[in-house]
Amino acid sequence: MSEIKVNSISSLNGANGPVISGIATMVSSGAMSLPRGDTAYRGGRGRGVFGGGYGAASPWPDINTIDYVTIATLGNATDFGDLTVKRSGKTGGSSATRGVFISGRFPGGNPAAANVMDYVEIQSTGNAMDFGDLHTTDNPNQKAASNQIRSVFAGGYKLSTPNQWQSTIGYFNIATKGNSSSFGSLEVPGRKLYTGSNGTRGIYAGNRGNAPGSPSTNTNHIEYVTLMTTGNAQDFGDLIVMRTQSNGSMTSSTRMVMQGGIDPSAVNTIDYISMASLGDSIDFGDVSTTMRELSSSTSSLTRGVFTTGSTQPSAQANNAIEYITITTLGNSADFGDLTRQSGVAGSFSDSHGGIG
Repeated sequence: MSEIKVNSISSLNGANGPVISGIATMVSSGAMSLPRGDTAYRGGRGRGVFGGGYGAASPWPDINTIDYVTIATLGNATDFGDLTVKRSGKTGGSSATRGVFISGRFPGGNPAAANVMDYVEIQSTGNAMDFGDLHTTDNPNQKAASNQIRSVFAGGYKLSTPNQWQSTIGYFNIATKGNSSSFGSLEVPGRKLYTGSNGTRGIYAGNRGNAPGSPSTNTNHIEYVTLMTTGNAQDFGDLIVMRTQSNGSMTSSTRMVMQGGIDPSAVNTIDYISMASLGDSIDFGDVSTTMRELSSSTSSLTRGVFTTGSTQPSAQANNAIEYITITTLGNSADFGDLTRQSGVAGSFSDSHGGIG
């Protein structure tokens, strides 16, 4: 049997899965030879999923809608299904096939309900199903970074004790339903972090930190963990603009791009880091719509897609979706609209390790 040996691969992100192109040679026997390494970046169909959030205006009711987009194609989102419980302030982690929504702030601020984990199979449509329980309770607004195997989530705050941000880090294995476990602690307590992963490192940035009982202050801190170990986070660098109030970020296999936020008013900054190298963030461009709390962010290896959350100063949730090309620099542009107005949703994609 002849073998096709691929000497190089120039694209891993086709519309219907991995695309192999480049130089190939025939050898005498065996099977196709593909490069070894982290499968987190071999991609799915390029689908981004957004779930939950809060409604358009006061009293900002929590919602259970799940939408999806095809990241490579500009256009409006399509209905996917519903969460098991209405909530906002959640995060998401994913593999190429399964996405898990984690925690959340619930109607009436019910602390006992904030440990919910539910999941969907990304390539299908339908309602979310029970995955397990978080090992922490009373702790919404945690944010996750994931690879194909593990999702590692961090931070949050206590509903029962206002303004006490948390340093907790937990994890779970995406393929196996069950409860989460303790991982370690952040250097700086915080919530609504920018998060991303290159498959090896999980990165957490731009939180709102405080000591128990003291006023909260935004920070420009960036820290990281090694996803397949356990332990405390370590210093990575600083953001160019101190801010918080985000949901995830947009990542390729090398670059993490962070957009928007507040400090204390809305900012339209977009900046990025190279995840393999410690250091401060670098200017990328501007968000075209100044916003407050970003609803969610998701990406393929080349394109980042994000909803614009709630606009300052009214805190009015909206349905706009924008995008960037991760591998270049520049401002965001219009992508389409969600099926509903929403702020502070959870999100993930099937294109690589999930971002929340």
